[in-house]
Formats: sequence, structure tokens, C-alpha cells
Amino acid sequence: MAVSMRDLDSAFQGAGQKAGLEIWRIESFRPVPVSKSLHGKFFTGDSYVILKTTALKSGAVRHDIHYWLGKDTSQDESGTAAIKTIELDAVLGGRAVQYREVQGHESDKFLSYFKPCIIPQEGGVASGFDHTEAEEHKTRLYVCRGKHVVQVKEVDFGRSSLNHDDIFIVDTTSKIFQFNGSNSSIQERAKALEVVQYIKDTYHDGKCEIAAIEDGKLMADAETGEFWGLFGGFAPLPRKTATVDVNDTGDVSTRLFGVVKGQHEPLDVESLKREQLDTYKCYLLDCGSEIFVWMGRNTSLDERKSASGAAEELLHTVHRPKTQVVRVMEGFETVMFRSKFNSWPQSTDVTVSEEGRGKVAALLKRQGVNVKGLLKATPEKEEPQSYIDCTGNLQVWRMDAEGKIPLTGSSMSKFFSGDCYIFQYTYPGELGDQYLVGTWFGEQSVEEDRNSATLQASKMVESLKFLPVQARICEGNESIQFFSIFQSFLVFKGGVSANYKMYIAEKELPDVTYSEDGLALFRVQGTGPENMQAIQVEAVASSLNSSHGYILHNGSSLFTWLGNLTTSEDQELVERLLDLIKPNVQPKPQKEGSESEQFWDMLGGKSEYPSQKVGRDVESDPHLFSCSFTNDLKVKEIYNFDQDDLMTEDIFILDCHSEIYVWVGQQANSKYRRDALTIGQKFLECDFLLEKLCGQAPIYIITEGSEPTFFTRFFTWDSTKSAMHGNSFQRKLAVVKNGGTPLLDKPKRRTPVSYGGRSAALPEISQRSRSVSFSPERVRVRGRSPAFNALAAAFENSNTRNMSTPPPIVKKLYPKSGSADSAKSVSRSSPITTLTSSFDKPAEDTSIPHLVKESKKAPINNITEAITIQEDVKEGEADDDEELVTYPYERLTKLSNNPVTDIDVTKRETYLSSKEFREKFKMAKAAFYKLPKWKQNKLKMALQLF
Repeated sequence: MAVSMRDLDSAFQGAGQKAGLEIWRIESFRPVPVSKSLHGKFFTGDSYVILKTTALKSGAVRHDIHYWLGKDTSQDESGTAAIKTIELDAVLGGRAVQYREVQGHESDKFLSYFKPCIIPQEGGVASGFDHTEAEEHKTRLYVCRGKHVVQVKEVDFGRSSLNHDDIFIVDTTSKIFQFNGSNSSIQERAKALEVVQYIKDTYHDGKCEIAAIEDGKLMADAETGEFWGLFGGFAPLPRKTATVDVNDTGDVSTRLFGVVKGQHEPLDVESLKREQLDTYKCYLLDCGSEIFVWMGRNTSLDERKSASGAAEELLHTVHRPKTQVVRVMEGFETVMFRSKFNSWPQSTDVTVSEEGRGKVAALLKRQGVNVKGLLKATPEKEEPQSYIDCTGNLQVWRMDAEGKIPLTGSSMSKFFSGDCYIFQYTYPGELGDQYLVGTWFGEQSVEEDRNSATLQASKMVESLKFLPVQARICEGNESIQFFSIFQSFLVFKGGVSANYKMYIAEKELPDVTYSEDGLALFRVQGTGPENMQAIQVEAVASSLNSSHGYILHNGSSLFTWLGNLTTSEDQELVERLLDLIKPNVQPKPQKEGSESEQFWDMLGGKSEYPSQKVGRDVESDPHLFSCSFTNDLKVKEIYNFDQDDLMTEDIFILDCHSEIYVWVGQQANSKYRRDALTIGQKFLECDFLLEKLCGQAPIYIITEGSEPTFFTRFFTWDSTKSAMHGNSFQRKLAVVKNGGTPLLDKPKRRTPVSYGGRSAALPEISQRSRSVSFSPERVRVRGRSPAFNALAAAFENSNTRNMSTPPPIVKKLYPKSGSADSAKSVSRSSPITTLTSSFDKPAEDTSIPHLVKESKKAPINNITEAITIQEDVKEGEADDDEELVTYPYERLTKLSNNPVTDIDVTKRETYLSSKEFREKFKMAKAAFYKLPKWKQNKLKMALQLF
């Protein structure tokens, strides 16, 4: 596309260089910048151009352009806004998506820029709007609609404007009323409260009363009576009358039009295909609810402007003035546009667009404009971070026909590709101990083992009151969190489970299970001693890669091989992993290009192999989706999301491409709560953003109130919000009435208890020694780089990681009726596999284990033995204090003058006698441990026991 400076408005020079919003108002057919202090303030008589610039993880920037048309704006102004939007896109290099926004029918993306809402004011640039602020406050009535973003519209003040389906806000001089229609949802009511807070802060300087009125309460309280008094007294609301939407698209079929000399002409096509779009032309795609304008990369600026005019003409022709118009450039089409076509190539060459962007930048640079932000930046290469404390405690089980078999010592980090495993990791978090329970599925594992592992892991999560994060990890798609927890991780071919052995026997397949004395080739990968892996691959030359190091052995013969693209750090990883695979054999080093004949003979002869690392999915910019369920999973994207968008009644999915997180609210439907893993799998299969999601990407199930740092890093997170109780509306009402701040003080981070300078273990988990594989006696004496030595020194320092300190003993409490065995029995039924499947009855609640005084007894290594199983304690029934060491409250409190020194200070309450516990907490111990963790901590803080 040829661009000349006379085609581009000077008001747009330098636009889009920084992330954020830029707004222009159309005045006398020219765009005039709007100051940041007035962003979000729109007038009904005006037209605006809005640019949203987003910095992406790739180092590039994304531009979204919207032109907003007030209901009273002139046709000339609206036409100017449409044309200036195309000019702004040309300044930005011709890659922005452009949206037409009509007052009262704005898109969710547009409204997300101005949270919680926009409330357009009467007037415009030609009517002296600056003087309207001096007007005396007028009582107004607003209707609010929307569950995630709120559409706010002022309506006539009168009873006839009210209905049972919507939320209404009455703004008076001294008080703001929110009227909740009986048919409105909790989420809609909560979002409307954000509008109430906005009105309070904007028009009342934060000084006015707030009242919530429930439809149907009649005259139950004074505030309800006061509300109806504004309407002349209470009277039943009429039923909402059906109205004909002038913008109703009905069953409009998708139609494709070509644009010729500014006119739209229908094209006769049986099915939509990408090949039908010519890069030298513009097209209109009428989908009913929206009209897309597709502009080829090689079209002129005038052709694009005429295509925009053709879209406006089409709107008038079909009598749908409120239909949204979306303009997309070739190579930068939206997901919604691409989804309308039966076939669309996975990738599109955008070289021409990059070149065009450079030409525009050069033109502006000659005029003295800083164009640095217009060009794609090269992102700095960063190693992935785990965002998880790696000094915690790990326990691992391998699945077999008879159940889960615990692994100990170095075997905990040695997996077989034909088996399935369960792991539980406990580590210190902001509010105390955090849990991660996960499954790892080998690539060659059988369905029976996978189902069994999923079921067992789900029961473990449920037994811990859904506090743990649940993870599903598949071989070859492990996350950085997984590798960081295991640190040194080995994967062998074959399997040892009975189900795997039976499968290969039935299929008459060879048993390739790894043997220490057999032929084996391992690819070495990772970033350092805290994150390194050896993966067994086929022992053939084609398995080599110039970017990796390898370990090859056969009997007593041992070779190491380093590709020409490896670094000194890669060599150090090979040396360290030799200590795990062949600790007592000296290897024969091989360098790419100078291998011995014996090396190639062991691999079956020399052959070609790749030189580039196999690309793994990397984390991309996150997208948040709310989930709804009818016959199948449906999602709706939440734009510019924050923590407040996570509502306790719903389930949300955070999509980071390389992994997804399923967030489950405390008050979400229990049916879907138990099916969260299936929901995550369904999301991967559907690939709603058409981003080629891997069906085996890691899935994390996160329960509200137990969010880990590797999830909260995507938000500006306030842990006190997760600790609030009640539904979304109740929580928000408490905040609004409390002056806009949460009622709870933010809890302080708990400091882990130290025994002899090492981290204390949790009772239900046996600790592992991080040094088991790297004892000084076994480390080979070889040259190491200074950087790697520094990293290794930190890793091997016993004060920086968890060692094998025996954990405190846990007292087991069993039900007073029925056997312990029956209480711990595990169902063998098949796991849930579909969204519409029925759900099992919830397992009986079990309390979280609590600590007693440390003794010399052996630590408990099995989680099923460590779970404290209790019945509900009846009022007046004594707790069982047998074998429990107790102290008086005065010695346990943090303010004690004579404190007890040999206790776990994170569990002070467990040392109270049953009688004194009831006196202080007003409940029995059993009831206390069934409370959510945050509520336990709150009660303990009030008694100076936390």
C-alpha cells in the first residue's frame, strides 16, 4: 500500500508507541486529543476515536481501534470518525482491528477499557458541555445489564421503567439505591455494585449512603419504603412487555460481498474459503450480528475508506443500524472472522505488512517523530520461572493394578514411559502450607492406569477439602513447575505396572523396558542443577540433535556426546546426570564431528540428525474465559481482566497456551466442580482461539482461596478478597458499604517452623533428601564453568533446601462407629469423562491433620495414615485428648511471658485442652478443623495464636 503524508492526519503522529489508551474527539472534522483525566467521559452528541495499545510477551504490540458514536452525533461527525480510524491504522502500519461502537450497544472489549462502566453525558462539543458540570445534582434512574461488563443506560424516572429482569440504580442527592430485579443473577447484582461505587466516588466525592433493595421485599424495612417513596409509593411492577428489537438479526445467513467502486456486490459462493479473498480487493462479510470489512494488504487507503463507506451503506440497507462493524486487515484477522470460513490456513505470511509498517515509520521519522514504538521490539530472552517454592516436601506413588505404590529415595524422580504416577508436593505459601497434587501420564501408559491415577488424585484433593491445586501432566509436555519440584528427573522406556505388561503381551509388542546393563540413549536437557532431565530416546543416530548433550551406554561401555550448539552449562548437566544413570563408570567423551567408530556402531551406524532443538509450546499472553454449560461447554472471553472478574459462583479458564488453569469458585455448582478436569480437557479440544492448543498441555485445577503464586502472578492479587465469605453480591456490598476496602486485614506471610536450621515437614508427607543424588562422595571431579559452580553451590547448600528432618508425629483419630478400613476405602469406579455425566456422592468430609508435640516415634510416610478422620462432634461431647500433650492458653499465646518453646508455633491451637479450646473458640476441635483454612487463621489471629 502506497502511503503519503497528506493521507495521514498529523494528530496521529507518534500514536501507539506506549501501552495504554489514547482518545481523540472529532471537532470540526478533525481528531483532537482528549486528556487522560477525561478518559471514559463521553458525550452523546460527539464521536470519538479510541486506540488501545497492548504490549505482548513476544515483544510486539497489538493495536485495537474503536470509533464511538454518541446517539446524538451528526452523520458528518460519525463519517469522519470512521475515516480517521482508517488513517490511524495506516499510521500504525496497517495491522489494527477496527470496531464501530454505537452508544448503548458497545462491545465487551470496548467497555473493558473503562471499568466499571461509562455513563455518557448529554451534550457535545457544539453545545458548551463544559458548563454542565456546574448544574445542580438531579435524581436519575439507570438500568444496568451485564454479568462481566456492565451496560449502563439512563432511563425515564418512573415506576414504568422498572422491571423484574434488570438491575436499577437510583442516584439521589444523599443516597444511592440499587434495586435488584427478582430475575437478575447474583453476578449481575455484584457488577452493578461496582457502578454504584463509581457513581458514589465520581458524583458524590465518596460521601453518600448506599442501600440495596430486593425486588419482592415490599415494605419490609425502612430503606425499601424510602425507595418506593421516590416513586409515589409501592405498587406491583408490570410484567416486562415484549419489544421488537430493530437490530434483531433473526436467522440471517452469512453472505459475502465484494466492494467495487465503493459499492457492495453480492458474491455467489457455496462455502467460504480463504482462497476467495484477493489481496488487491476489499470484501464485506455480513454475519447478522456483525459485519466484517476485510481489507487486502495491497489495497490503497482510498479503497479501504470506500469499503468502510460500503459497510455503512449496507447497514442502512438491511435496517440494522446497531450492528457492529469490525474491520480487519489481511494477515491480522480476528478469531471470530476466521471461524466463519470452512477452511483457513494455519499461518499467513505477513512480510508485506511489516514492510508497510516500516515505510510509514520512515515517513514519520523524517518529520521528527520518535517512531521507536512503531517497530516490533525484540524481546529479551528469559528463562522460564517456576513461581513456586522448591524447598517443600514431595511424595510420589506409581499406579499398579492393586493401587498406588509409594516410591522412596531417588526412585521418586525416575519414571517409566509406560506407567502413571501421582505426586503430592507441600510447600510454604503466603497464608501457610500449600498443596499440589498431580498425575503424570507416561506416553505409553494404558487407559486403566490413567483412569485409576485420576480417580486416586481426585480423592486425595477431596480429602484435603479441595485445598490442593490439582495438576494433570503428560510426558513431553511437563511444565516448569513440575521440573522444578522434581529437580533431577529421569524418564525410562517401557513400564513396570501389571496393566502395561498385560497390554504389550496382548498386542504382542516387544518389552523395551529399560535395563541398566542394556543399550540405552538419553537426551539431556534443562537449565541447571535445580531443573535437569534425562529422557531415554531410541538408541539410533537420528535421535541425536546438535543442540543437546547425550548419554549412551551398553553394558560396561559408556559415552557422552555433546552437539556443536551446546554450551558449557549443557556439559555440566551431562556430568551431573551421569551420577544418576551410571555413577561408577568413567565415560568416553564424544564431540560432534569427531566421534569414534565404536560410538556409531552402538547406535547402529551413522545417519542424519537435526541441529535445531525441538520447539516446545511457550507461554503466551493470557486469556481469561468464563464457562457456561448447556448441552456442552461454552466460553466467553473476559477482556482486560483482573481479580474482581473471578466470581465465586462461576468457573473460569485462564489460557496461557502452554498450560491452562481451571479456577473453581467456592460457590460454583458442585457438579461442575467435580468435573473441572474434564472441563479443562474439553477446552483444549475445542481450541476456541484457534491457537493450535496441545491436547496434552498441563491442566491445573485451582479452588478459590487456595490460589498458588504461579496462578496469581497473572493478576494484581489481593489475598484478602479470596478470604471473604458470602456470594459475589454479599462480598461486594460489604466492600462498598465499608468505603471500598475489604473488611479483612491482609494476612501476613507465615514463617515456616525451623528444626535445626531446616524446613519442617508436614505430618502427612514423608520428606525426601534433595542431596540423595548429589552427595560429595559421588560427584565426579571435572571442570565446571564459574556460573554453573555458583548455581550448584547454592543448590547443594543444605541451608537453602529441604533435607531429611523427621517430621512431627500425627495423632490418628478414627470414627467412633465403623472401622478405619472402611473409612479409608477407595472407590474403583471409572472417572467422569463427559460434561453431562452424573456425579458421585461427595466423600465424607475429613479434617486437615494437625500436629502434636514432636516425639521419637518413626515419621508417618503414607498420606492415608496421616489424614485425621473425625465425625461431627455433638454439642457437649468431649474431644479425645488421649496421647495429646496440652498446655494452658496463657503459655501458648504469642503475648505469653512464659511461652512454651518445644512446639510447632504454626499449630498453637492443637496444644489446648478440649475444654479450653471450646472456651476460646466457642466450638469443638473437630468443628474447627472443618472450617476453611482462611477462617481458621482468622480465628487464631483474634486469639493471638497465629
